[in-house]
Amino acid sequence: MPSVTVFHQVCGITSLMMLLSVWRNPGKVLVRSFSTPRTSFLVTQQRHQRWVSASNRLSASDDNTPEWTTDKVRSAFVEFFEDQEHTMVPSSACAPLNDPTLLFTNAGMNQFKPIFLGQADPNSPLASLTRACNSQKCIRAGGKHNDLEDVGKDTYHHTFFEMLGSWSFGDYFKKEAIEWAWQILTDVYKLNPDQMYATYFQGNDDVPMDTEARDLWLQFLPPERVIGCDAKDNFWEMGDTGPCGPCSEIHYDRIGNRDAAALVNADHPDVIEIWNIVFIQYNRNSPTDLATLPAQHIDTGMGLERLVSILQGKSSNYDIDVFTPLFDAIAKHSKVGPYQRKVLEDDVTLRDTAYRAIADHARALSFAIADGAVPNNEGRGYVLRRILRRATRYGQQILQAEPGFFATLVPVVVDIFGDAYPELRQQQATIQEIIEEEERAFSKMLDRGIKFFSELEEELKADKASVVTGEKAFFLYDTLGFPIDLTELMAEEAGLKVDSNGFEAEMTAQKERSRQAQKAARAGGATQLELQAEETALLSKSGIEPTDDSFKYKWDVSLPATIMSVFPTEEGNQREVKAGDVVGLVLDKTSFYAEAGGQEADLGTLELLGDDGETVIGRITVTDAQAYAGFVLHTGVVDDLLGAESLTLDLGASAVNCKVDYDRRRLIAPNHSMTHVLNAALRSILGDAVDQRGSLCNDEKLRFDFSHKKAMTPQQVQKTEEYCQQVVQKAQPVTNKVMPLAEAKEIDGVRAVFGEVYPDPVRVVSIGDATSVEFCGGTHLTNTAEAGAFVIVEETAVAKGIRRISAVTGEMATEAIKEGETFLQQIGELEGFDAKDTPDLDKQAGALRKDLDEAFVSASVKAEVRGRIEKIQKKANEVKKAALAQRVDIVLNAVREEVKDAVADKKKVLVLNVDIGADSKASQKVLNDVKKVAGGALAFLGVSEAEPGSGGKLSAFAIVPDSLVEAGLKADEWIRATLETCGGRGGGKPGNAQGQAQECTDVGAVIDAANSFAESKATSVA
Repeated sequence: MPSVTVFHQVCGITSLMMLLSVWRNPGKVLVRSFSTPRTSFLVTQQRHQRWVSASNRLSASDDNTPEWTTDKVRSAFVEFFEDQEHTMVPSSACAPLNDPTLLFTNAGMNQFKPIFLGQADPNSPLASLTRACNSQKCIRAGGKHNDLEDVGKDTYHHTFFEMLGSWSFGDYFKKEAIEWAWQILTDVYKLNPDQMYATYFQGNDDVPMDTEARDLWLQFLPPERVIGCDAKDNFWEMGDTGPCGPCSEIHYDRIGNRDAAALVNADHPDVIEIWNIVFIQYNRNSPTDLATLPAQHIDTGMGLERLVSILQGKSSNYDIDVFTPLFDAIAKHSKVGPYQRKVLEDDVTLRDTAYRAIADHARALSFAIADGAVPNNEGRGYVLRRILRRATRYGQQILQAEPGFFATLVPVVVDIFGDAYPELRQQQATIQEIIEEEERAFSKMLDRGIKFFSELEEELKADKASVVTGEKAFFLYDTLGFPIDLTELMAEEAGLKVDSNGFEAEMTAQKERSRQAQKAARAGGATQLELQAEETALLSKSGIEPTDDSFKYKWDVSLPATIMSVFPTEEGNQREVKAGDVVGLVLDKTSFYAEAGGQEADLGTLELLGDDGETVIGRITVTDAQAYAGFVLHTGVVDDLLGAESLTLDLGASAVNCKVDYDRRRLIAPNHSMTHVLNAALRSILGDAVDQRGSLCNDEKLRFDFSHKKAMTPQQVQKTEEYCQQVVQKAQPVTNKVMPLAEAKEIDGVRAVFGEVYPDPVRVVSIGDATSVEFCGGTHLTNTAEAGAFVIVEETAVAKGIRRISAVTGEMATEAIKEGETFLQQIGELEGFDAKDTPDLDKQAGALRKDLDEAFVSASVKAEVRGRIEKIQKKANEVKKAALAQRVDIVLNAVREEVKDAVADKKKVLVLNVDIGADSKASQKVLNDVKKVAGGALAFLGVSEAEPGSGGKLSAFAIVPDSLVEAGLKADEWIRATLETCGGRGGGKPGNAQGQAQECTDVGAVIDAANSFAESKATSVA
């Protein structure tokens, strides 16, 4: 059978309008769209015969290549269902970066959720899709479906796996789904029917027994192999509410020739579930309300690795063809031998557990990074970091592999899967680079962590204890970088347990300390109040409605409101407040923006009103506004009671005027709007892999954190800044619209922050026609021109793979631009000077660099000016070096003459001021010449100013022949005595020494000190 290419790629919804299916007839390509004619559901005899023939052919002549390779199994599945008029929809990303509700794609149906939920845009290709099939990349690690802790310990759990799936969306139902399942398994894959078991839902008080599925299976299997099961195993639900229905599982007994019915759904390694067919026929409105869906769906899923293991006659998923090359590659790094397929108690050394975990994790990380995810400290990134560190620890500790081994497995993964998933080849360099960096960073901590844990294990066992305390586990996490699950794994291997509750308590305490520190820093140390769960519950029980904060989008209003509660709380309906008190007020409505989405809270004043509702009797300065369960808490200081010692507030009656500091908000709004523009600019300049990781908008600046594996170049920073400046200049409108969340998610190009929980309905902020569309509840401009100007002042690292840009708008940006122009003018002037005619040019450039470092200017201007300063300094230094070289030659000639004269006069000591600058190489040349000319008959000390007459740096160097050292004149003592007069220091050996002083205003005094010290040794050296 000619090879069949199945196209797998991450693609947008519009790319599904047309897909190419390559049929077996060479050169024949059929173009299909989503609209397919409703033909007979049963396969014709001709098609049936073609499948039977195809399944009997070998895919390769190599004896080591199995008949059913993984690639062939995958292709055969897709081809079969394409013949049943299914559209092959490419696998979606296993790391769905555009879906903040999903950590990883954990099932084939994830990308079809809008259809099952009735939320598909009627104008999108999804709406016209009636049948689909594919092999979906899945990761189950973290979240509801988490197999990470089991991976490696057995032979069938994976973090990454492929799910073969077929779907019907309101088209065919149980009959066709079951018949096609039987046909492909027995006629195409040639599985033995005698080893197959089917389950069906046996019914409960809410849902009747699925007799239809049971009877359909009884056409193919005897009653003893058609098994009724409860809702735990055979009733599928998407969530607490939503689409649901009974399902039918197909199990396969690897052994055969026995009754294995009792082992079905018993988690037995030889009786495994290979396929699950879900019949989505109900909608759960509540725990007790189940309604029949008007459109019924089919959702099937078959684990590719499990099916391949059966077809290749392997008892383990890890023995199939796609794992063998990985094990061979790992064995090259293992110092404890090759893989031997041992599990559980037989795997005493954990060697084979390590092999399985490392091979699995290499696949998971390669696919996830190829789809745009990056290991880091949050969300799915943290899960990936845990996976990588788990693999690294297994390799280095159990297999004794050298650091860096794990990254070498990436090319092996790419070679195995690159044809089916081209994105692996496209991203291979990126995948390997990221893994190398992460592995390198963790390897530095790993030895310390293992040593710490080993010592802890010995200590616990010596004390006959078996629990690693939460404090110790947190130290491993916080200081040594060990995720808690890795500590738990090491503890399990050592026969210990971890106090998980104690660890969580330590984690909570640290988060609380961090949060309080941040609040204190933000408020300048002011007391901050917050509502705990019991307090919000008390408000609700008291009949107080959540605060109406819709007025936060109004500008320049004085909003009357009623005080509903005051914190700290007291009994009764009245509260007495005094000047200086820190209080928290919950109002029935507010115009204050409570901190959210990276935007700081509004500040301002609450005017306390008298009984007439108009007279101001006091003021509270609002220092913070936070929302808790819909209640906005205004924290502030009672600072003016208009002469009264105290005031009594009646809850539910006393009134206030909300007076927001709108001048401050007018500084925040452009920063928030331009954060959206910056997000768009970064995607334009750096690519769509950029993902928002956090933000801050206040009245001084905007700060934006984003995923990017390396520092931006100055050119990229400049282009990003120019992009934003152009948006300001184009005066693009900033609009907002509130719409249902599901509807908003369908907006083309809409951006959402991963991990952010958005309300339904959600507010969508748009800038221009196509610049930016984001979910956002913040306060914004009405037009980008109101930002005035935009300047990036810094681009820096936050964490591995996370960068941060700080920027300003308005007057601050304008000032930064003007300041930058000044520096550009100054550097231009310096560049016009001739270094030969300007001896202090390097100093002038250095002074400009110092001013620049402290200046508030554009980061791109700062980078440009720094580069130009470095060129000036380099040029000036080259001129100085050339001049110094000439000067040294002149000085050397003069020194030679002085030495000759001193020797001729039979002097034993010579002290000279030599004009060679503070140059150590030149001083060595002088000493060498002195040795050569004096022939060991003269002690010499030279002093030299870096800049003659400047009162600056001075160096001194001395050489003393052995005969004079023995007589008592030692070079190191001579240098120290010489430099003592100007606070300098020096040292060396008795025959050769040097030193320096940072400031010297009297060189003559230094020379006198040198001569004086030599004279003090006159008797001994005479």
